[in-house]
Amino acid sequence: MKDDIMKSSGVVIENLNLSFGDTHVLKGVNLNIEAGEFFAFLGPSGSGKSTLLRAIAGFGPTPTGRILIDGEDIAGQPPWKRDVGMVFQSYALWPHMTVRRNVAFGLEERNVPAAEIKLRVNAALEMVGLIDLADRRPSQLSGGQQQRIALARTLVIEPKVLLLDEPLSNLDANLRVQMRRDIRELQQKLKLTTIFVTHDQEEANTTSDRLAVLDDGVIQQVGSPVELYDQPKNLFVANFLGTANVIQGVILENDTGCVFRSDKGVEITLRQKSNGKGSIVFRPQNVQFLKTGTIQKTGTTKFQGIVRHMEFHGNIVRYGVDVGGHLILIDETHQLGINLFDVDTSVQLQVNPKQIMFIQNQ
Repeated sequence: MKDDIMKSSGVVIENLNLSFGDTHVLKGVNLNIEAGEFFAFLGPSGSGKSTLLRAIAGFGPTPTGRILIDGEDIAGQPPWKRDVGMVFQSYALWPHMTVRRNVAFGLEERNVPAAEIKLRVNAALEMVGLIDLADRRPSQLSGGQQQRIALARTLVIEPKVLLLDEPLSNLDANLRVQMRRDIRELQQKLKLTTIFVTHDQEEANTTSDRLAVLDDGVIQQVGSPVELYDQPKNLFVANFLGTANVIQGVILENDTGCVFRSDKGVEITLRQKSNGKGSIVFRPQNVQFLKTGTIQKTGTTKFQGIVRHMEFHGNIVRYGVDVGGHLILIDETHQLGINLFDVDTSVQLQVNPKQIMFIQNQ
């Protein structure tokens, strides 16, 4: 087993449908995942993301449609013939076996010669930094180390595709951040096609080259984290990828451009030309306070509002400001000695129309 670059394959999913009894779980899924890509399935509980991953692995009911790896349809094959490796949320380690035996298990089941098993297991353990703990049992190791065992056990079989089913959910916050960096660095080193399931937008944004947002068994949008954050296709994606201010209303054209009028009468100037009912979307960091003595920036829209709540997050302070009956969230970077606005304070806000997206009703 070489620790530089592993054989990697793309994954193509064509019109995949899957049901559990009368419940239609996956609905016409189409995807093209490139060889060597780190791809994430992101969505809430029950969206179908784990079911889709397990369909690729070969677990659960056989779907209709096609799953292609290297151009070969594997949809009807048993899991052990698919040349994919899966790391489960629970790690699924053998508690009575040492770390070395856990990692070697898959190779032993494939009747790989003992000498080759030793070389490949050592290489896998070196890769994840556990070679010095090879003779311990899983219960003697931390959660992060157990996760590394599960990763090494999967990598040692040299899969064409690595599948990760919420592998970080059992770790504490700080360890989760470190592990996602380690997994990303290892994936980039190996150039191994990796599909990562998570409900955590931060995990998906920081690890993936591209991601697919799922809801109710349907792919809502596919793209890079930045593309989906800045150009959401619909309100579900806009709300799921980060906090968003969403105001419903209608766009009206006039001599100077377009004006959005909310259903509560608040008017906002827009740059883009469009007509019809829909919603404007802008992020909390795109709204600024107009403090005493501050000059409004040219082209920005100005609001008057009242602070209804304030949350201190450490790096930011998040305010909720009532503007004409709409609660607008504002994130202000916290600085040492900054003066905070009290609840019920009257404030002025500004937002640049360049930072406002209009999503038409579908």
